[in-house]
Amino acid sequence: MTADPVRAVPPTEARPARAAPEALRAHAAALATLPGLGLRHLAALVLDPGPVEAWARVVAGRPLPSPPGRARRPPDPGGSWAAVARRLDVGAHWAGLGRRGIDVVVLGAAGYPPALAEDPEPPGVLFWRGDLGALDAPLVAVVGTRRASGYGRRVAHELGLDLAAAGVGVVSGLALGVDGAAHRGALAGRGAAPVGVVGSGLDVVYPRTHAELWSAVAAHGLLASEAPPDAAPEPWRFPVRNRILAALAGAVVVVESPAAGGSVHTVEAALARDRPVMAVPGPVTSACSALPNQLLAEGAAPARDATDVLVALGLAGSAGPRPPPAPPPADPADPAAAAVLDALGWDRAGLEELVVATGLPAPSVAVALADLERTGWVAAGGGWWERAGPPTPAARGGSGSPTAPPGARRVRWGG
Repeated sequence: MTADPVRAVPPTEARPARAAPEALRAHAAALATLPGLGLRHLAALVLDPGPVEAWARVVAGRPLPSPPGRARRPPDPGGSWAAVARRLDVGAHWAGLGRRGIDVVVLGAAGYPPALAEDPEPPGVLFWRGDLGALDAPLVAVVGTRRASGYGRRVAHELGLDLAAAGVGVVSGLALGVDGAAHRGALAGRGAAPVGVVGSGLDVVYPRTHAELWSAVAAHGLLASEAPPDAAPEPWRFPVRNRILAALAGAVVVVESPAAGGSVHTVEAALARDRPVMAVPGPVTSACSALPNQLLAEGAAPARDATDVLVALGLAGSAGPRPPPAPPPADPADPAAAAVLDALGWDRAGLEELVVATGLPAPSVAVALADLERTGWVAAGGGWWERAGPPTPAARGGSGSPTAPPGARRVRWGG
């Protein structure tokens, strides 16, 4: 990866009116680089004895307060922090962050986001690029699986677009699938600024294919991370990161996720913080909709479109009128194509599966799939096909609006 794949607004142009003293921020950023320093321990140290004093003790090899809840465990079990700290020039490290457009906010100091300051598990140090003012707008976390279906990606994009246009910022982890689609929609909405909270250092783009999206979010909103620069996207960071999404958001919307997907962590964090959890209804046969449908069965509010979310936030006046649903389209005229579409349902399937399910010859199924893809009924990728929704008016030679799949939520797919 390149050293600086995302170029955002320099911190000197976007810092809040009252920022913490530079020395405090510089030493807090240095503390965050100590290997093996737990996040709760870091948060405790920046409050007491404070970043500058804590760093001085580390350099001198003097003891630090024990981690919260671990009074019998030494703060630095391997005794390596002093050696690491003595090799790090705090001033040079801080200057390097500035050259990369990275600043920090510190728990207990001026400029720290109020929503996180009130949280039971606040990050001690939050690295950021862009504009912290993005946190001042109402925010909604739009979350879901990385392996989203075409339906899920369209719904996420539409939610992001309409929420942003209504003045509500979208928060996500900028992962593949639902997260990326929601943020692309939010950027297209040209309204409230987007907020991305990632699970690696701000200079370590993950996934790498989202480099341009990270850059766009930082340029038009806020990109933040609890991880210091150069930190790899280690698996443990993502469920821990999800508590920040829940803390910042006024509500959490689950678009698509397996029953045991990563979105469960965000849902649990939201419920622990009394944040409303909403879910997008999906086909009952789709594994991608297992968690949203389960949440709906347990009493979560449905998120059929941005209007539902705005109502949940008490911002119903920000939404335009809900468009009337269009009638479901007729099945494909070709019998073979209709049989293949029926066999496909709302799950992904390969050619051999569809041959078995339809009883048609493989060449006939292949021709039907090509026709369905051309007319917009299905999407192909990686040797499998999935239903993409009814064809657009242009594809089927008619007029009217595309509709959501029967039995699923209806949204406007345009935009």
